[in-house]
Amino acid sequence: MARWLSLFAEHNFEVKYKPGRLNVVADALSRRPDYELAHVPTVTSSVFDLIRAAYAHDDFTDPEDAPRVVVPHDEDLKYRILYEVHDTPVSGHLGREETYDSVSMMYWWPKLYKWVGTYVLTCETCQRTKSSPHAAAP
Repeated sequence: MARWLSLFAEHNFEVKYKPGRLNVVADALSRRPDYELAHVPTVTSSVFDLIRAAYAHDDFTDPEDAPRVVVPHDEDLKYRILYEVHDTPVSGHLGREETYDSVSMMYWWPKLYKWVGTYVLTCETCQRTKSSPHAAAP
């Protein structure tokens, strides 16, 4: 916040009120559209539901534990899961911790945290758009 205040302090500007009906740019952004969405996309998986139903009748699972799918040792499948949770427009390229939390709610495999860390660290989009945690050299 202080950074923004110091940035604005460098400029001399005047804020003027403009009624909503005259401010067409803000009007288009802030007002509720006069139409309803015809289709809202949802993410569903019938395979996940079948696996969940099979676990419900399994004597070796703990009903108190969150139901998660144990992913077999298949690198393509693991990368596909990480892609779905990290790279899709709905997921938003979250960081390592948020991506791990999202993946670990539904899936588990050995060294999952390490997989997520490597995947997020090597994400080309994140490397281009996210700022570096280190200060830039003067």
